[in-house]
Amino acid sequence: MNSESILTLLILVPLVGALMVLFIPKGKDSVVRTAGLLISLAAFVVSLFVLDLFDYGKIGFKEFQMVHTFPWISDFNIFYKVGIDGLSLILVLLTTFLTPLTLLATWGNIKVKVKEFTFFMLMLEVGMLGVFLSLDLFLFYIFWEAMLIPMYFIIGIWGGEQRIYASVKFFIYTMAGSLLMLVAIIWLAVEGSNVIGTFTTDLIALYAVGPQVGLDIQKYLFLAFALSFAIKVPLFPLHTWLPDAHVQAPTAGSVILAGVLLKMGTYGLIRFCLPLFPQSAVYFAPMFAVLSVIGILYGAFVAMVQKDMKKLVAYSSVAHLGFVVLGIFAFTQEAMQGAIIQMINHGLSTGALFLLVGFIYDRMHTREIADYGGIAKIVPVYSTMLLITSLSSIGLPGLNGFIGEFLILIGTFKSPVLNNWWYTVFAASGVIFAAVYLLWMYQRVVFGEVKNPHVKELTDMTGREIAIMIPILIFVVWIGVYPSTFLTMTEGF
Repeated sequence: MNSESILTLLILVPLVGALMVLFIPKGKDSVVRTAGLLISLAAFVVSLFVLDLFDYGKIGFKEFQMVHTFPWISDFNIFYKVGIDGLSLILVLLTTFLTPLTLLATWGNIKVKVKEFTFFMLMLEVGMLGVFLSLDLFLFYIFWEAMLIPMYFIIGIWGGEQRIYASVKFFIYTMAGSLLMLVAIIWLAVEGSNVIGTFTTDLIALYAVGPQVGLDIQKYLFLAFALSFAIKVPLFPLHTWLPDAHVQAPTAGSVILAGVLLKMGTYGLIRFCLPLFPQSAVYFAPMFAVLSVIGILYGAFVAMVQKDMKKLVAYSSVAHLGFVVLGIFAFTQEAMQGAIIQMINHGLSTGALFLLVGFIYDRMHTREIADYGGIAKIVPVYSTMLLITSLSSIGLPGLNGFIGEFLILIGTFKSPVLNNWWYTVFAASGVIFAAVYLLWMYQRVVFGEVKNPHVKELTDMTGREIAIMIPILIFVVWIGVYPSTFLTMTEGF
């Protein structure tokens, strides 16, 4: 397979597939579901070819492979340019891995407008892949904004009772940050005219421009980019859209939102903010570290008092992503490696938790923790998988979450930029609180006496649901036992 065009093929597979789905006649819901699953699996297969073609001898920051480029808007020196490195490779694989699983998870649950739902899910995959592969800032912005539209409809049409409120809030928050980023992109491109003599939005060319911009201007540009990404993470105190979006979204929306969309914020910080504006990144590092630690503790404390399982998992994301941002701004290799692997860990563990909450909600039509209790003997397979997933989210040694948090804490402790061990102390306490809220939830849901008579009617996980969970749990253990398989992808970051 041609390495120069394979990334474009990876984007085109779900794009063309989504358009094909629209031509399937109405009433053929099973055909639509099958087509959507096969198209997303085809994208996963193409991503495996990308993995096979990836040269591990050329791993490093700003070392892009399989670059495919051609002129797009010649008057403004804007190109269609895609490429991949270790960071984007690992996130592309996460995207193509989770998408077919989420489509399979909603196989019988989405009963209205199935064709439209499948179309938006595939278009969302196109947007996510485009964000991770773009090497032109204008192209990146197009994919970044385009990704909002399918997620808006997924929440707004197939969500819960307050779906309109949640989808509008999600859209406005992200759009507000994005517009500032657009201004910064234009400003940076104009600065390129002064530094390299030409207006360009080419990311690799701008890597040489950003550090040469005056520090006063660079700070404004950095904050414009960082605000957009911080909203997407979401970093405290810009997190308030997340619980609403998670709770109201259908299961597939929650899984993709937690598993992939939130990583776009941390990906943006690593890909754009740090290399384009290095002096400003160092200058603002303590501020971001403080907000990260506040997010870790705040997310944990608020998760403890939640009555809704889905909302509890949503607030746990605020805490877990706080770890990732802390690792990014520690400016040590250990912390950066930990941040990247923790992005994957969170996608797997929290995605799995949302799947499990969705599975039991389909049976009981309630997410209230108080409505459960004593399900251990009634649904033992479900209880076991919920335990493994909860322990991985807590960071139990031997499972994936431990590796990321361990590396982040080491790197933060050694950080010459932060230079304060209190960051590590407060962040480490977040691990303890994570054990409190997740194990407390597990105890109340799984153990104790059966107080709700409807719980006795629960059926255990079906073959389809087990087939969805097994691949995720394999990676949960794999990363926990042998993380070097994944850490080697991002050496040199």
